[in-house]
Amino acid sequence: MDWKQRSGTELAPELVAEYQLSPITAKLFSLRGINTAPKLDFWLNANETDLASPSLMHDLDKAVERINRAIDEGEKITIYGDYDADGITATSIMVETLGILGADVHYFIPDRFKDGYGPNMEAYQRIVANGTKLIITVDNGITGLDEVAYANSQQVDTIITDHHKFQAELPDSYAIVHCNYPGQDYPFDDYCGAGVAYTISRALMQDSMPELLELAMIGTIGDMVKVSGEGHIIVKRGLEIINQTERPGLRALIKNAGLKIGQINETDIGFNVAPRLNAVGRLANASLAVELLLCENDEEAQTIADQVEKLNEERKDLTMRVYQSCLKQIKRNGWQSKNTLVIYDPDFHEGVLGLVANKIVEEVHKPTIILTKNEAGLVKGSGRTLPGFNVFDALNPLKEDYLVKFGGHDFACGLSMEADKISPFRAAFEASFKGTKELPTKYYDFELPLAGLSLETITDIETAGPFGTDNVQPIFSISQPEIASCFYMGQEKNHIRLTVAKNGGNLEVVGFNQKDLTRVLLTYLDQLFIQLGKNSYRKQVKLQGILTGISFTAPAVSLTTPVVDLRHEKYVMGFADSYLLFDKQNQTLASSMYGLDPAKIMPISDYDGKGEMAVLLDVPHNQKELDEALTKDYGQLYLRFLLDRLPVQSIPAKSAFAAVLRYVYQHPGLTIDDFRQVARFLGLAYNSVLFILRVFFELNFIRLDQDKIMGVKNPPTRPLTASKYFLGVSAQVNFAQELRQMASSKLLMYVNQQLRLH
Repeated sequence: MDWKQRSGTELAPELVAEYQLSPITAKLFSLRGINTAPKLDFWLNANETDLASPSLMHDLDKAVERINRAIDEGEKITIYGDYDADGITATSIMVETLGILGADVHYFIPDRFKDGYGPNMEAYQRIVANGTKLIITVDNGITGLDEVAYANSQQVDTIITDHHKFQAELPDSYAIVHCNYPGQDYPFDDYCGAGVAYTISRALMQDSMPELLELAMIGTIGDMVKVSGEGHIIVKRGLEIINQTERPGLRALIKNAGLKIGQINETDIGFNVAPRLNAVGRLANASLAVELLLCENDEEAQTIADQVEKLNEERKDLTMRVYQSCLKQIKRNGWQSKNTLVIYDPDFHEGVLGLVANKIVEEVHKPTIILTKNEAGLVKGSGRTLPGFNVFDALNPLKEDYLVKFGGHDFACGLSMEADKISPFRAAFEASFKGTKELPTKYYDFELPLAGLSLETITDIETAGPFGTDNVQPIFSISQPEIASCFYMGQEKNHIRLTVAKNGGNLEVVGFNQKDLTRVLLTYLDQLFIQLGKNSYRKQVKLQGILTGISFTAPAVSLTTPVVDLRHEKYVMGFADSYLLFDKQNQTLASSMYGLDPAKIMPISDYDGKGEMAVLLDVPHNQKELDEALTKDYGQLYLRFLLDRLPVQSIPAKSAFAAVLRYVYQHPGLTIDDFRQVARFLGLAYNSVLFILRVFFELNFIRLDQDKIMGVKNPPTRPLTASKYFLGVSAQVNFAQELRQMASSKLLMYVNQQLRLH
């Protein structure tokens, strides 16, 4: 990760004085381009009355005319929603608005498992058959060509309200209300579905409808659209309203989430409220969540909120179980050296695949697709990626050959395929990985002065909020920090708490899931990148930093040490001049997995540096390779040995060889890929089975017959050591194990001796 400081035009002193801005607030505004009186006035004072006229949005007046006609004529109207937080809140806004106007309004939320996302022909047919004369989509519909055509054929009008990307052809609907319609005059182009629904409500009611802003705000944050421009008004005013909400459903949901009305911020919405609404659609039918938001009775609201809470707990449990199962598959199949991951299990729960894919990417730093099989026998999945690899662009060329359905954007995708396509798709996805030529860049705001920090600092920061997409949460730097104390906490000791001191001030900083940041690595810290927040514990509130990134440097004391042993540290520090590889195949993997500058990674055979700080990043195949590497000229050498391309991490026991051979003879005609399941049955890793099979091929114990593995009749009696492949891999495995496990003093003595010889 490459960290860079934001830049901006400093606010004029008279503006700082006029708006009574603290130095921190003024600096944050300047870095976000809010540096003139009109911009400051909008940010600090704008409300819903400052929103643009709804009539500027494409087809909105036409939609309002058709809705009013349906109300006047008593036509049945059905709102066709979606099962995420945006779709749920958008549906609630439309149903509530039309209910106030006396419409015969109903709603339909697709079932994730039966109907899938967006327009569904069978659902349209049922809605039409039930007497609906006007279908209004919210947060979906722009792709519904066939569904709208069917409705038209039945003399049923449709109004599409959406915010998703346009396809080559648009539905022939009565009206298309879209915040990003080409050529329209509406000045804001990044509303979510709930934002579009709120705009229609304003037009229908001829009022700013502030009571709906809390719903539009939840959809905005939940769908991660812009919180700048009009999105700023939606979120800022929505937060103000939810903090005094009288909606029974929201009050019950907030209570169950452990939040307090009056203290809710955008982070609470993003991490506690929206996920609970999403959980309903992930595990059940999201209509339950709409019921909750529209509920007018406190007792009924609490009952529904309790059901939602139960689903949310189940969602968290399922996510963790599928996540752990995925990690086991990665290890069992030896996929640590792969650049991409396609993980399949027919028993995975479809509702949590996207969440798990995101967690896997965070853990192993590889583009990841998680697949399962639905009741109809179709394989469905979700994918996530990391900066520098566009998953949509990678998969789009593959869709004709492998996929039944595919959609997504740069960082996420959804897809479906037939089960027999999984293996070739996995290979094609891996082949699509080209790595990245540049180190991903992340920005911080400025150096944080620790002296004088107080809870008032949080208020100063919040003035530049609410934060979210297009107005990111501020990140501050603490350079050359002094670590006054270090404590590992949590049941598994996987979180770290530091007391950071500098220039007479100090701050407690917490790093979640940072167990790899050991005390050894703390001596290499150059910069900490943090967000500031409040920590409330036992009725005491204090300032706290949340660790979001680290920059390392070589400590002065280590510069006198020519060789540094860091084999047992998982962090790869980015301050070295060169990262050297014995195996060129590890190059793209090293960059994506460890966030290293690709320009600094090279095969050791290409290294000709003089006096540089260098890292031996992967494992040499043998001692000769290591000795040759130690003939180079280094200023300082770091020993890591993190990566390898070994077929197996340890040589299987003889009993494993016997079990595999016995299985081949008892089950002739299986393919190599069939042995994935065989490996699980035998309790072996798949790469161990592949290793064993290759040894057996060389020893003529088994043969291939049109890709089918068959046992050889009356095979020769030969020991495993008669296989050159067995001996070669055994030597590599033993050497790698010795290199990784050797006592530090012994390894350093050997490396230093070799360096001195040259």
